[in-house]
Amino acid sequence: MLGLDPDCTPAQIRAAYRYLAKQQHPDVNPDLPDALARIQALNAAHEVLSDPGARRAYDHARAAGEKSAAPARTAKPKRNLAQDVPLQLREFLRGTTLEVRVNDPGNPAGPEVYQLAVPPETAPGTRFRLPRATPFPGGVVVVRLLARPDFRFKVRGADLRCDLRISRARATQGGGEFVGGVTGERLRVTLPRRVARGEIIRLRGEGLPKPRGGRGDLLVRVDYQPEVRITRSARR
Repeated sequence: MLGLDPDCTPAQIRAAYRYLAKQQHPDVNPDLPDALARIQALNAAHEVLSDPGARRAYDHARAAGEKSAAPARTAKPKRNLAQDVPLQLREFLRGTTLEVRVNDPGNPAGPEVYQLAVPPETAPGTRFRLPRATPFPGGVVVVRLLARPDFRFKVRGADLRCDLRISRARATQGGGEFVGGVTGERLRVTLPRRVARGEIIRLRGEGLPKPRGGRGDLLVRVDYQPEVRITRSARR
């Protein structure tokens, strides 16, 4: 009736009432048959809004009416799915083919089956987006490839880490040793003379594929058991 916002102040209510009362008074509008009814409704609105308790009750009733009148919102069905899959380390280098099966009760057509071809030299962490079939237009299945834990190697991004246990004689003399690569090949490790226990020998380009091309490194940690001799000291 007063044309005010729900959070208007008492001062704004008074100003609006005075302005409208002057415009809609029957003395000013003698030709309008409903002028008296309008001014009475305006007075009633002002009386309600000017009383704090009556205004709170009015606001509460108005909010409840708007809530009940608001159309019910229907939730959109979720079309997108995400799933992680672990691969063996050599599969990132050689490539593989995966079958992705989705059992969604919301699909009246039954299970969805998709083929995912992972090309060679794919980096760990790569995501593939598979478009879903009807009735999920625009939906996708996002498959992220992770490196499966391996007893031989520890994975650090595109780098691999392994241990090489040698004898004390080899640590003293240095020379060549071999470790198994990620795809099973034998890789030569050249050890310097008197190599320290725990020293890292880096074999460049023998790790996993990188996201932007190339391969990480294989970090070989040298391990051996130093000799410890204990003898009795001579008595004095």
